[in-house]
Amino acid sequence: MMTLEDYLRQDAERYPDKTAAICGDERVTYGELYQRAVRRAADMPRGEVVVFRASQDIDFLVTYFAIHLAGSVAAPLEKGTPQPLFDDIAARMQPNTTPPGTADILYTTGTTGRSKGVMIPHRTIVADAENLIEGQLFSHDLTFIINGPLNHIGSLSKIYPVVLLGATLYILDGMKDINDFFHALDEPSSKMATFFVPATIRMLLQFSSDRLAAYADKIDFIESGGAPLAHADMLRLCELLPRTRLYNTYASTETGIISTYNFNDGRCIPGCLGRSMSHSRFVITPEGRITCQGDTLMSGYVNDPELTATIYYDDTIHTSDIGYLDDEGMLRLSGRENDVINVGGYKVAPTEVEDTAMSLPEVADCICISAPHPITGYALKLLVVVADGCSFDKRAIARYLSARLESYKVPLLYEQIDAVRRTYNGKTDRKYYMNNIQK
Repeated sequence: MMTLEDYLRQDAERYPDKTAAICGDERVTYGELYQRAVRRAADMPRGEVVVFRASQDIDFLVTYFAIHLAGSVAAPLEKGTPQPLFDDIAARMQPNTTPPGTADILYTTGTTGRSKGVMIPHRTIVADAENLIEGQLFSHDLTFIINGPLNHIGSLSKIYPVVLLGATLYILDGMKDINDFFHALDEPSSKMATFFVPATIRMLLQFSSDRLAAYADKIDFIESGGAPLAHADMLRLCELLPRTRLYNTYASTETGIISTYNFNDGRCIPGCLGRSMSHSRFVITPEGRITCQGDTLMSGYVNDPELTATIYYDDTIHTSDIGYLDDEGMLRLSGRENDVINVGGYKVAPTEVEDTAMSLPEVADCICISAPHPITGYALKLLVVVADGCSFDKRAIARYLSARLESYKVPLLYEQIDAVRRTYNGKTDRKYYMNNIQK
């Protein structure tokens, strides 16, 4: 089996002068990138887990490839990881007890608390790459803009298909300055693509929709993942980019890249995540939980077989996501098992309420939670961020929802907030609100 570094060496031989990566004013060809990685590998420890801070630059690529070339395991942490946590993780990684064939250890939480280290085999990296190439039509002449942290699967996984095909990476240090993103789109490339979490898409739609639409003929595709994308945002994106492929992808650090759906297909099906890709399979349990199989799965949580056994058994990852397969065999996501709210014996997926509310122009953002109620005990509560120039009218919001949802799904309580708290990957931090807002 070829590894990602085998493909990098192949690229250096076939396309030595082609631009492999761009970051700011720095550019590196495939020939230069491979040679830099080989030189760096000579100074790397052999057969160990190398813990390092993930930078958003070309040097990250050099370090990442060099660790693998040295026969070691790459464990990139967020660049802002506090030193005590960095030292604790590094100490726990020695000696190296990962299974043979392990390429990476990716951590699934932020810089607080005890993180879960997900072990990613080399075979998974190549399987993820081939899934993305097949599912999203990556090509050799593509320039892919990475704007998310490279220690997270959402952005790191885009390196894989680019290297397999000898395409080009354009690395940004986040979306702190939106002008940097549009400057990247000005790169003289016939095809551009990128990955966004839904929160970034909403920001672009609110503040830069006209600028985005100006690149409609240059953006080959945009992928969204990490959290559900509001249907109103899906429709708006299709309107602005009518010839661009727009993908919703089902993936996680533990499962790898499982399925994807181009919602700019004329139907724009909400909650749809497409059919499973060639290296992956999903099975829906009788309880409605999504389980995943195939070559893209993790090998387990590092040094924690007990935790691994809670979700990974029978060669299957058992997720907390709830969904079903439609008549076309496409995965439809309903929500997460722990997010379902029981109100008066009825089970409500808060994402359905949020998605409907987000189609109201006056609602810029929102989150639906369960909150104490003096009469019913508990009731649905909608926390609303009002769009600029609009006023908070909870009766109007309730009437709008009542016309589109079953009565038991319409919140009884409404509150205006300044912003919805989100995790690093764009998911609404529902646990925060459940633990704090209700108190």
